[in-house]
Amino acid sequence: MKRTPTAEEREREAKWQLKYPKLILREAASVPELLHKEVQQAFLTLHKHGCLFRDLVRIQGKDLLTPVSRILIGNPGCTYKYLNTRLFTVPWPVKGSDAKYNEAEIAVACQTFLKLNSYLQVETIQALEELAAKEKANIDAVPVCIGPDFPRVGMGSSFDGHDEIDMKNRAAYNVTLLNFMDPQKMPYLKEEPYFGMGKMAVSWHHDENLVDRSAVAVYSYSCEGPEEESEDDPQLEGRDPDIWHVGFKISWDIETPGLAIPLHQGDCYFMLDDLNATHQHCVLAGLPPRFSSTHRVAECSTGTLEYILQRCQVALQNVREEADNGEISLKSLESVVLKQGEEIHNEVEFEWLRQFWFQGSRYKKCTDWWCQPMSQLEEMWRKMEWLVEIKGRFVGCLLETSAFAPAFQDCLAYLLPSLTSAVLREVRREGVPMEQKNEMLTSILASITTRQNLRREWHASSLSTQEEVAAPDSGWRKDVSATRQSHRTCPASSRKEGESFVALWGQFCHPDSNAVMRWLDTQDESIKTDK
Repeated sequence: MKRTPTAEEREREAKWQLKYPKLILREAASVPELLHKEVQQAFLTLHKHGCLFRDLVRIQGKDLLTPVSRILIGNPGCTYKYLNTRLFTVPWPVKGSDAKYNEAEIAVACQTFLKLNSYLQVETIQALEELAAKEKANIDAVPVCIGPDFPRVGMGSSFDGHDEIDMKNRAAYNVTLLNFMDPQKMPYLKEEPYFGMGKMAVSWHHDENLVDRSAVAVYSYSCEGPEEESEDDPQLEGRDPDIWHVGFKISWDIETPGLAIPLHQGDCYFMLDDLNATHQHCVLAGLPPRFSSTHRVAECSTGTLEYILQRCQVALQNVREEADNGEISLKSLESVVLKQGEEIHNEVEFEWLRQFWFQGSRYKKCTDWWCQPMSQLEEMWRKMEWLVEIKGRFVGCLLETSAFAPAFQDCLAYLLPSLTSAVLREVRREGVPMEQKNEMLTSILASITTRQNLRREWHASSLSTQEEVAAPDSGWRKDVSATRQSHRTCPASSRKEGESFVALWGQFCHPDSNAVMRWLDTQDESIKTDK
């Protein structure tokens, strides 16, 4: 016999229909039982093999360790960036994939999340069709409550003429971000600040780096036992604090009441159309450990391996290799070409190589898929470093001329500390007009300045992990130390590749190229002391 909803549940349902029509919940009973069993086993498998990691992210200039452990699974070569941290996919076995997994169980788990992805795509398209039908029938019957910075646009107006294609694109999930947290091991969770909803596992936010108006689908698995109702539990804004909830609120609005939806084993929810843009959501911690699989249409126009390899090829098209002695020279000295090359140089270093090596051995827990591509990118980066030296020959000529003010000459000498001596020894090129030299130098100076500043910032960020990382207690600091250790403790081959990269970029922050590696050695000792 169906239970009669309580007054609080009826109130929540009314609020949901009025304020959040693009939020859909599918309770566990509507999901195939076999899929439940496979997905929940896949979560436990990845956790058993230590495949989920807490991320060191940067928020408002501070380095923070996330309370939630994560792993990104998805299309081969895709990445997902959030809070200045780029995650690299553990490939799921799509057709044509050559991914090899370290354990057979991990391979099965990745296959399971691909299966879940396909199921959620179908469910999302169905939900989009239902929402579009309601709006087309009577757009006024489905209010869209959004802030002043967002237009009142319904699904109907945006889907006319190409419904099927748009719906498939908005549900074309290419990655899933898996999350895990045990609240009992995180006693310092923040309180929800606006509506008294209790402890937050994840604070109010929009999901970043998604295709515009694409959907997000979430499968929730809290490791709870048989449900027991207790009248002694304190009620937080009408919710049971023992049960996990997802909270929603209108962006930049704390006057309109928020909504907290309970999540039980196997429940799924969907954020459709522009809900992620017009609203914020948070995750409210319950008592038991919880996994979730959050399926997204990541905006990958600048975030795939194919993209960055093509960008590097563009930069290296300007290279002429001398067959006799192996030296390289530039084909073109045009300012536009030089500027583009230096921008790509910065992109591959700071958006890819540093991001990957900083995270160390975490990806090799599952597969070595990224090792060869990263070695290839590193080799391309090395060639770009040589290009800076070649371009620096012209800088050396200018440092001894009166074409630039002394202060500007000092700035150039500061920006190129490791190159200047070599530059000044180079034979000066003849026949290049001073005006052209000026234009060339101006075109690359901004990128070189940016590179130097970012290298210092990354170095400072690395050093900041020696100290407290915005943590309220020593337990957090020990977790940070353990995370740093795992980020550096790579298998021999991986460590060698990473160390060669770190040593090369280290010389641009310090005269001594081994400074960074010595710092790593001292950190090993400090971690032992901390323990």
